[in-house]
Amino acid sequence: MTLQDLPLDKDGFLVNLNDWSPTIAEEIAAHENIALTPEHWEIIDVVRDFYDEFGLSPVNRVLVKTTGAKLGQDKGNSIYLMKLFPGGPAKIACKIAGLPKPNNCL
Repeated sequence: MTLQDLPLDKDGFLVNLNDWSPTIAEEIAAHENIALTPEHWEIIDVVRDFYDEFGLSPVNRVLVKTTGAKLGQDKGNSIYLMKLFPGGPAKIACKIAGLPKPNNCL
């Protein structure tokens, strides 16, 4: 199954969380002009773990704090996350991770 076969919301987020896979993540990332590296996958794992624990997608401030706690302060800062996910780290990371759009993202 490819991204083209899956239902997306008006912002391009997966409608069904169970449709997500690493292959789909790669396709979503490519659509966002991002080539996923191990550093991207670390953040994808952080947002997916956060969603599993709390049932919601992290907003930027929470993503920075959670990333710092899990991966260290060198990765838990806005500049690092913005370099990986330009245009809104929480929004783009959650989109690639197959999660709903964070509540306060436009």
